Amino acid sequence: MNISSPDLAVLNDNWSDLRQFKALPEIDHDRLIAYRQGRLREQMKLHDVAALVVVNPVSLRYAANYATYMPFQSRIPSTYLFMAQDGPSVIYGAYAEGLPVERSEPTLGISVFDAGDQMSEGARRLADDLVNYLSEIGSDNRRVAIEVVNPSVTQACLQGGLEVVDGMALTEMARVIKNVDELACIRWSVAVAELGIAKMKEALRPGVTETQLWGLLNYTNLANQGEWHDGRMLCSGPRTNPWLQEASQRIVESGDLVGFDTDMVGPMGYFCDISRTFHCGPAKPTKRQKYIYGQALAEVRHNTQILRPGITLREVQAQCYEVPEEFREQAYTCSFHGVGMCDEWPRINPPYRGPNPYDGVLEPGMILTVESYMGAMGERDGVKLEEQVLITEDGIEQMSSYPMEECLLD
Repeated sequence: MNISSPDLAVLNDNWSDLRQFKALPEIDHDRLIAYRQGRLREQMKLHDVAALVVVNPVSLRYAANYATYMPFQSRIPSTYLFMAQDGPSVIYGAYAEGLPVERSEPTLGISVFDAGDQMSEGARRLADDLVNYLSEIGSDNRRVAIEVVNPSVTQACLQGGLEVVDGMALTEMARVIKNVDELACIRWSVAVAELGIAKMKEALRPGVTETQLWGLLNYTNLANQGEWHDGRMLCSGPRTNPWLQEASQRIVESGDLVGFDTDMVGPMGYFCDISRTFHCGPAKPTKRQKYIYGQALAEVRHNTQILRPGITLREVQAQCYEVPEEFREQAYTCSFHGVGMCDEWPRINPPYRGPNPYDGVLEPGMILTVESYMGAMGERDGVKLEEQVLITEDGIEQMSSYPMEECLLD
């Protein structure tokens, strides 16, 4: 289908359902959830915690496949989950039907929205429930891990005789290594994103707005049972420099660069995080646009080749592409970061910004994105590129495959 304008892409939609063109991957959902819960329990044993209180919406999806009102949950935590190293899982503030948990319980609420001036009572109720839960599972260990919550929850747990540790340190590390089913989910999410990217490219012309272009990617994600985008990172022309300017109603002009970052929580809750920069004709790209694009592409290609199992984060940092001085001040915040259900550990900073704050080792089953932004201070144009890469037993697999912009390749 040839799309002459973004609105026709929706009105005459015979393209957005990827299942018309590509078979859904075979995913063993029981094995998938068992693997994820097993990873969480491994971390609980490693950190010697008797129970884990899951609150972060991404972790709720990982632990119990809970996927209701996820952005809402991120700021108004109305649902939380108790997990044990060995024992039943209990979800509070949600129905248990269809979820891999043993039962559900009501909650007074731990947010101002739900509890108002009774928030401290809701926190006390959570702490009491947690103490009772430890008795239920027969644990004498008073050490519990709790994810992001208001201080009142931590205070109530401490007053109840519990030792509280940071649950995010457990849940983030659990998500690092993906199994075969997770990889299938992520490949599908990438395929959905790349369908949306293709339609954005098809609709790109002078006169279209940034938000109209972005809407095509968002629409494609929703049409395939995807979830949300962490931002609306698409900009054009002078808004490409500096980076991190979200989509506006600016009208794209001939000769503009148009850069974007998918930041997409797609089908089944898995992330696609890739970036491309297009050129809008009919004007031809300038030499400077081609040079900037070439530098970004060189950084991504060089840094991708560094990745392999067994290499440390600091070794990766030391071998990073030598970014020209003129692009360093506005360069992207990191050179690499992990992904799975969202942006994840690890993060590797460019070497010219000092030593990486922590070390680690790349292992098979980890997924990283390779980042580049090139945009000199005071100039009109900037270029954003990003690839998504799987660490394998003997090297890497590039998961993103959308082609680079041919007219900008010198």
